[in-house]
Parts: sequence; C-alpha cells; structure tokens
Amino acid sequence: MEKTITDLLYLVSIILFIVGLKGLSHPETARKGNLTAAAGMILGILVALFEPIEGNNNYGWIVAGVALGSGIGLVAAKKIQMTKMPEMVSLFNGLGGACAMLIGLVEFYNLPAGTDMMSAAVFTDIFALIIGSVSFSGSLIAYGKLNGSLRDNFKLPAPQVINVLTLIAVIAISVMIAMGDSLDFNLVIALLAVSLFYGVVFVTPIGGGDMPVVISLLNSFTGIGAMGAGLIYGNNVMIIGGILVGASGIILTVLMCEAMNRTLLHVLVGGLSGGSGGSGNDREQVVKEVMPNDLAIQLKYASKVIVVPGYGLAVAQAQHTIHELEQLLTAEGVDVKYAIHPVAGRMPGHMNVLLAEADVSYDKLLELDQANAEFPTTDVVLVIGANDVVNPAAKEDTTSPIYGMPILDVELAKTVVVMKRGMNKGYAGIENPLFFGERTKMLFGDAKASINKIKDEVNQA
Repeated sequence: MEKTITDLLYLVSIILFIVGLKGLSHPETARKGNLTAAAGMILGILVALFEPIEGNNNYGWIVAGVALGSGIGLVAAKKIQMTKMPEMVSLFNGLGGACAMLIGLVEFYNLPAGTDMMSAAVFTDIFALIIGSVSFSGSLIAYGKLNGSLRDNFKLPAPQVINVLTLIAVIAISVMIAMGDSLDFNLVIALLAVSLFYGVVFVTPIGGGDMPVVISLLNSFTGIGAMGAGLIYGNNVMIIGGILVGASGIILTVLMCEAMNRTLLHVLVGGLSGGSGGSGNDREQVVKEVMPNDLAIQLKYASKVIVVPGYGLAVAQAQHTIHELEQLLTAEGVDVKYAIHPVAGRMPGHMNVLLAEADVSYDKLLELDQANAEFPTTDVVLVIGANDVVNPAAKEDTTSPIYGMPILDVELAKTVVVMKRGMNKGYAGIENPLFFGERTKMLFGDAKASINKIKDEVNQA
C-alpha cells in the first residue's frame, strides 16, 4: 500500500516536470512552467525523504544540506546580475555534475563484497562517475572563461591529441574495473581523476562564439548524469527528470549547431577558438560616426526600426532603457522590433531572457530568418553590443573562422548604426567589415548612456 502511494506521488511529480517543460516553450507561459516544474521537484524530494526504507535515515544531514543549498541558491538568484547569468548557469551545471560524480563514487565505496563486476550496478556507477566528473570540471572551465579568469586562448598543447588519449584512458580504466574479479578502488580513483581531466581538455580548446553551444552541451551532460544517478537508486523521478534535461539539452545543442551551419564535432575541436580572421584588413578602414541628436531625428522619422541586441547590451544593463526608447518611438508611429540571433550572448536564449526582464513584448522578437526578410525594408538597424552575429565575413570571406555561419543581414537595411565602446573585436576575436560599410555609422560609448541621450533627443526633436 505504502509503495503504491509512493509510486503514485512519483508519477504526479513526473507529470509536473513534463507540464512545466511544456510551459517553458513559450515566454508567456515560461514563469508558470518554471513554477510547475519546481513544484514537481519539491514533491519528488519530499516523497524521497519520507519513502519507507530499510535502515536509518540521516534526516539531520539531509535537512542541513537542503537548507544550505536552498539558501545559497536563493541568495544567488536574487543578487545575480543578468550579465552574470551564463556564469551562474555554468556553475549550477557543474554542481549537478558534482552530485552525480559523488553518488557514483559513494556507491562504488558501498558495493558489497563479492559483487559481480560485470553487473548493471557497476556499469551505472561507472557511467554516473564519468559523466558527472566531465560535467563538473568542464563546467568550471566554462565558468572561468565566461567570467574572464581564464583567457579564451588558454589551452593545452596539442589539445586534440590529449583529448583522444584521455578518452581512450577513460574507456580503458572502465574496462579494467568491469573485468576485475573484485573492486579495485584505486582504479575507481584513477577513473575519477582521468574523467575530471577529460572535462578540462574537452572544454579548454573551445571558446569564442562556440561557448553557448558548449554550455548547452554541458547542461545535457548534467541531465544525463542525473539519469545515471537515478539508475543507481532505481528512482524513476531522477531517471525521467535526467532524461528530460539531457534530451532537451542535446536537442538545443543540435539546433544551435544548425543555426551556425556547423557540426557538433566542429564545435568540439574548437574551430572558432582563437580565430583571428582578417576580414576587413585589406579594406580602407574608415568609419563614419553619428551623434545621438542626428540619430534621434533619423529614428523619429523612420517607418521601421530593428534592434539587434548583443552581450554589450547586457553588460551596459540597457535592456530597460532600450525598451523605453522602443515605447517612445512606437508612440511616434515607428514600427520597432528586435532581431534575435540563436547564439547571441553567452548562453542559449540569453537575449530572450534579457528582453523579457524588461517586459519587451514577445511579438516584437524576430528569429533569424524573419529578421533577414525584413531588413531590406528597414530604415534603421541599431546593433547594440553584437559583433559576431552581424559579421558579413560569414558570407564573404572563405578564410574566416565563421564562414558559413548564418548571420543577421543588417547591411541590407537603409542605415545601420553600431553602438560600441570602441573598435575592439568581438568575443570571437574576428574583424568585422560591417563597421566600414557604406551604410554603417558608429555610435561610440556606453550603450545605456547613449540610448538615454537618444531618448532625450527624440523627446526634443
């Protein structure tokens, strides 16, 4: 009877996960979907805590861990700035991987003497230990790269060779553990160390515009690790929850690769990393500047304006300010929309989240193909802190590291205004010939301050 009730409550928890995931597919239902999935998680935890088991429960340790983790998570969620969201996601991915890693390690330690090493229990322990370790160390490297503590060109010598050799070592040690007559814990420690090292060599060659793809992939690893932990304990909620996270992460990773016209293998070998494409170097590099008052007049008398947000918008915390400018121009009869590139920012959906925080209507967000269809009839395009996703070198320069990647064709608009602090290259370190285009003008300065000046000028124009 008790098991029936437990299974029924687990089933409710799983349904809440699925319904919540469905809600996350649209901005208007995302908040409700998030709360629904959170309710499913809380229910799953409570059922697991009070599920009848043999032996003693360590409720004191469990409650202390839950309280500590919840407190840290609550403070982090309240204090984290939008610009730091990619770092926080990477860190949380790493913590999820660390949980799967520790579960695998502890269950190896708890294996009863005489356990068949070719059993499903040993295989699931190996699986959880490897995936969790790779996710943990790889996410920490991604965190370091995103917050600038690790330089993008930080990598080991001959990374592809080390990568393959390390992967071979992981497989070899796993086979040695499974083929043994009894558990050799020294091999488990060796597998842990090599798996952690593999996470490091796996992520260090990757950088630049590929980082959103890597974060999505590591997120799926965390889900797969949770699934492995669920297999160890025979917990259906952990298994299905892990499958949902892992599968959605893989699907998102594949979609982002397709959006960049690249294969996942190409991303993993670090095609963009340290790219120094010289696009635009052989051009006469003369830029035309525009002042806020001139731009304000252009915007006020335009029929259609499209904003292209990038990481610079997040850094300047200008999402609310651009929304205010959008409302001001809309009141003047201007059609204002936003063009969102799939890999804009530092993580999947970064720009969508940023604009949603400022209550920008979802109807005003254009995906890549929709935006490219509208640029030829657009009077002014405002590129705010986005560099790589509007770089024409992706179409023109076969030697460019981003050649073949679909971009936003902003140069087709009548006027393009790029808002930047200076002429530094973008995150991928690639020169952008757009800045020297005939229709392009540059507005230098902090994005938020510049947009505020434009707002003032629009009001006075």
